[in-house]
Amino acid sequence: MLRTHTCGELRSSHIGEQVTLAGWVQKVRDKGGMIWIDVRDRYGVTQLMFDEGSSDKETIARAREVGREFVIAAKGEVIERVSKNAKIPTGDVEIKVAELTVLNESKTPPFIIDDETDGGEDLRAKYRYLDLRRNIVRKNLEMRHQLLQKTRAYLSENSFMEVETPYLIKSTPEGARDFVVPSRMNPNQFYALPQSPQTFKQLLMVSGFDRYFQIVKCFRDEDLRADRQPEFTQIDCEMSFVTREDILNTFEGMIKYLFKEVKGVDLGELPHIPYAEAMSKYGSDKPDLRFGMEFHELNDVAQGAGFVVFDSAELVVGINAEGCAEYTRKQLDELTNFVKKPQIGAKGLVYVKCNADGTFKSSVDKFFDQDALKKWAEKFGAKPGDLLLILAGDAGKTRKALNELRLEMGTRLGLRDKNTYAAAWVVDFPLLEWDEETERYHAMHHPFTSPNPDDFDKLVSDPGSVRANAYDMVVNGVELGGGSIRIHDRNVQSQMFDALGFTKEEAQEQFGFLMSAFEYGAPPHGGIAFGFDRLCALFGGQDSIRDFIAFPKNTSGRDVMIDSPSVIDTDQLEELHLKLTVPSKSDQ
Repeated sequence: MLRTHTCGELRSSHIGEQVTLAGWVQKVRDKGGMIWIDVRDRYGVTQLMFDEGSSDKETIARAREVGREFVIAAKGEVIERVSKNAKIPTGDVEIKVAELTVLNESKTPPFIIDDETDGGEDLRAKYRYLDLRRNIVRKNLEMRHQLLQKTRAYLSENSFMEVETPYLIKSTPEGARDFVVPSRMNPNQFYALPQSPQTFKQLLMVSGFDRYFQIVKCFRDEDLRADRQPEFTQIDCEMSFVTREDILNTFEGMIKYLFKEVKGVDLGELPHIPYAEAMSKYGSDKPDLRFGMEFHELNDVAQGAGFVVFDSAELVVGINAEGCAEYTRKQLDELTNFVKKPQIGAKGLVYVKCNADGTFKSSVDKFFDQDALKKWAEKFGAKPGDLLLILAGDAGKTRKALNELRLEMGTRLGLRDKNTYAAAWVVDFPLLEWDEETERYHAMHHPFTSPNPDDFDKLVSDPGSVRANAYDMVVNGVELGGGSIRIHDRNVQSQMFDALGFTKEEAQEQFGFLMSAFEYGAPPHGGIAFGFDRLCALFGGQDSIRDFIAFPKNTSGRDVMIDSPSVIDTDQLEELHLKLTVPSKSDQ
């Protein structure tokens, strides 16, 4: 080894020892007769000291030649540091260097490699290998590593077997767009990269591997945002001979274990919230439960008074922002402008201030008297000092807009503390969603999800009312994982394909292998998949998953460091039986 210790290891107990450290130069301070160099590796930082009075001239000269990010090795004695640094674990000692070796020089980096860097996101992405040297980024990946190891430990201790499934699979029409891979040996035919190992893990259940897991890369060619990447990692799991409650108990246990082991947080019992209740109370199937502010419907007390906005609305609904009655007109205008943003979609905002003297002041005083506003306040459970915020319109769009307003108010009032965690299971989702554009049903989760046992008889007669035997785990308003009890009977799976508008031929072509497997004794089974990158971001208290991936893509799906995706050679295209089409000037 070129070093005897790491740069984060030395303490007062090492004073007097001869050691060798190796790492990168963080900082150089030349005070004439004395030179100090901070040397850094992934474990920490240690100060090196060079004294013109006792160090040889060659060593001093070499110390004056090094710059930021030079790779060096330093041999010397551990001594007590005169000016101690309580901010770092090695701050009580330094190395009196007797021998300095430059292992590699470095150009001046394009940004300062420190927690408070001067590099913008695009610049740091281009030089990601330098960004990864920063302590704050390294800690994110260390936590990711810890979560990986704890996850494997929990699942292995609970009799799950890790099995790898293929990356080159068959493209299917359901879900997001596939990334496709041309086959050289099979002209004009293509593999797809898996959006999930769904069918393979079900086949493993048919094979008798009753507890499977895989921490697996998945791929989706979809529009990106802070919590999406074209390639992402899942904790993918499946179990046989289980009910929904068995799966919820097992993986609630896993999440509690991870929070306790990695964060020291006790999550407590997770409530089970039906989908319909989540939409009614919060306007979202992934509600943030760190704060209340539940929805209250006002149709029965707000309509019929001649206020057209309410009278013509399918839904009049609002939230109670406790203690906000003193909001100024400027603040109320900001909220109104917020809900009128195109991405929110509300046409306006009605407010009611519950004054300290028991009276009410609203933006619709022209249409509603004090008695009417009092009934509203009673509906909301409001008290003096509270502020009622109300939207009206189409039920679905209005709930969606009010959900965004609720989250905005939660943020403004400091109710969304990233160090507080509120988790729940959302259950009983609709099995199918009607798509107006294609005029057919689509699976809300995927086509292998089993109907709720109480709704089996509706699958043919009334498919739109069937509930899925499905579940999502939601933490702090983030969908952390989701799954379902699967269909394991060929006839039921065939009925599901019928409901989704598949012809018999299409179902056979796409999923014949799975239907055939069901004829050979498929056990009852179900599973779940957790978004591992989202889990890391949640544990790290950040919104973007890119901060927890070593080499992420940007929001355009590009890796700017290696310049990918890129054009490939025409010879390669010919081998793959593909032809590159150059866009005309009119298309550009």
